Amino acid sequence: MKLYINNSTDPYYNLAAEQYLLDTEEDSVFMLWRNERAVVLGRNQNAWAEVNRAYAEEHGIAVVRRLTGGGAVFHDLGNLNFTFIVPREGCPELDFPRFTEPVVRALRSLGVPAEVSGRNDLTAGGRKISGNAQCVYNGKVMHHGTLLFSSDMSALEGVLRVDREKMKSKGIESVRSRVGNLSEYLPGTDVLGLKQAIEDSFLAEEREKGEPVLRLSFSPEQAAGIRKLREEKYASWDWNWGGYGAFGQTVKKRFPFGGVELSFEAERGVLTAVRFRGDYFGIRPTGELEERLTGCRLTREELEARLSDVGGFIHGADADSIAALFLG
Repeated sequence: MKLYINNSTDPYYNLAAEQYLLDTEEDSVFMLWRNERAVVLGRNQNAWAEVNRAYAEEHGIAVVRRLTGGGAVFHDLGNLNFTFIVPREGCPELDFPRFTEPVVRALRSLGVPAEVSGRNDLTAGGRKISGNAQCVYNGKVMHHGTLLFSSDMSALEGVLRVDREKMKSKGIESVRSRVGNLSEYLPGTDVLGLKQAIEDSFLAEEREKGEPVLRLSFSPEQAAGIRKLREEKYASWDWNWGGYGAFGQTVKKRFPFGGVELSFEAERGVLTAVRFRGDYFGIRPTGELEERLTGCRLTREELEARLSDVGGFIHGADADSIAALFLG
């Protein structure tokens, strides 16, 4: 296992660093990091629908898209992020508990009543303190999550366009009432103290397992590669805002596995363009599914045939429920 020490607070650089490690590292990786103020979008989300762009521009809040699915989150220096990267052969399916349980144990050792909640959250006292996401990429599984320590809740509420159906499904009236800061449970410490405590807990667990851990900083060569990926991809308008053209029909529905927004064009009953968006997770990129559905006739039989393995693209979905979105 390699523990990377990353002191950058540039959100574009830090998201690029995750992909760089996915592209280049053969060993398992753990990394703790923080971002300046930013909205971090899920891979499949529509930035125009999720972000209050005027608020973001006025308050200097960056917008950056990540590789994993799930929903949009707000980062600032009062938020601590953690990343695990492991070879896929050791984690063949999406497996949130494998990575969230060590974090829960670390928080409980500090006196925080942390627990796993729902598909990808950690809570304390009934309020969300951590959101988590995963993806399969380049033969590896990446899991990353947030830990709200002293985040600016007013900025969080101002910059995110909240899905009211999602809030309704959770029985919650507002973002502010749903989320909480760990600083309430850890008086006398700060976010850097939490970072050190999480790192110490991780190292202690690895030692107990007899696993050696190598502490590293990015070499000049690695840093140059990350900066290149930052400029070419993660800081680009195309990656963060583009790729969401106009479609003739759009339908949205919230399922237990997440929200799905389906947009499509059809001519004479045949699909000519398809686009999926939402805060769902998946092992395979939905672009592959969109290509497969192009040219499909709008019949339940043909749709369900092409959607037979839709659960690999939209985790938890089945062919019948997604076909129903096309057919109304």
